Amino acid sequence: MELPKLDQFKRVVVKVGSSLLVDRARGVVKREWLHGLADDLAALHRRGADVLVVSSGAVALGRSVLGLPPGALKLEDSQASAAVGQIALARIWAEALAERKIVAGQILVTFGDTEERRRYLNARETIARLMAMRAVPVINENDTVATSEIRYGDNDRLAARVATMASADLLILLSDVAGLYEAPPAQNPNARLIPVVPHISAEIEAMAGGAASELSRGGMQTKIEAGKIATAGGAHMVIADGQQPNPVGRIARGEPCTWFLTPSSPVTARKKWIAGSLAPQGVVTIDDGAARAIIGGASLLPAGVRAVEGDFQRGDCVLIRNLQGGEIGRGLVGHDSARAARIIGRTSREIAAILGIEGRVEMIHRDDMALAGEALA
Repeated sequence: MELPKLDQFKRVVVKVGSSLLVDRARGVVKREWLHGLADDLAALHRRGADVLVVSSGAVALGRSVLGLPPGALKLEDSQASAAVGQIALARIWAEALAERKIVAGQILVTFGDTEERRRYLNARETIARLMAMRAVPVINENDTVATSEIRYGDNDRLAARVATMASADLLILLSDVAGLYEAPPAQNPNARLIPVVPHISAEIEAMAGGAASELSRGGMQTKIEAGKIATAGGAHMVIADGQQPNPVGRIARGEPCTWFLTPSSPVTARKKWIAGSLAPQGVVTIDDGAARAIIGGASLLPAGVRAVEGDFQRGDCVLIRNLQGGEIGRGLVGHDSARAARIIGRTSREIAAILGIEGRVEMIHRDDMALAGEALA
């Protein structure tokens, strides 16, 4: 089976764990390693790819600054360490990328930001805007407010959620091993590296091991879970050895790693999700001109909407019907029902004056829309 090539991907999420970024003994960043990775990211950026980084390290850096002893931390000490470490982590990434003429933007998320619909949309739009400006979002879980009950607990799954949120087509998990082995290599030195996983089966899941270090909360099991999330969202995933210099460059050169493949694309996966997984909360009825426009690939603008029905919130799924009552498709609406009712039939220029704010114009963006039959294509 021919493996994917790194240069074929347009939007790449790179996950960096604490154990790779932070020198455990000294509690400081491994600057030489970081600058090698930053060179790799800059190379992706120069060729036109959108790049996102999901980086751990805030707690590990903060506990060193605060002089906390090794071992498990109490919740309040972990949160305090994160508050101190987030400042250091953001500065480190901003400086490393700025040296390569790239602007970094920090985004701190909690579990609810990727699971609750409206917060998910807000985070998604912020990420999209940063990438449109050619900035690199650096994303981490907000450990200053997260508790064990409301957190991811590892950045592998967070990175997979970010990849899905950002419609990325590749997720790179940099690890302390070269990929997925038939058995944990620490226990079986002769275990074979699996270069490609076409589908995550029960057999593949059984190969996962436990966490490898004190600083890293993720093990191979969480990476397999991340793979399920990413591939369901239309992104390929690769696990590679992050301990080596220029780890992303090594993937590009075909060094050993494990690819997890998806048969889908981010757009197709999203449309299938919209078409089949969400209960519609309302209806928008559109005129013939708008129907032709969206069938041709355009977003649905308020000017083409004749009526709205139902009590829905921004981000809810709604049916799209023509004037004859036929269902054309469905999509995630950009305005709640009260606001939508005020702007139907209005041009983009009029909407800002009516609502009193500048902002999203589309009633339903084309990326948030699944036309009848389209998701099955």
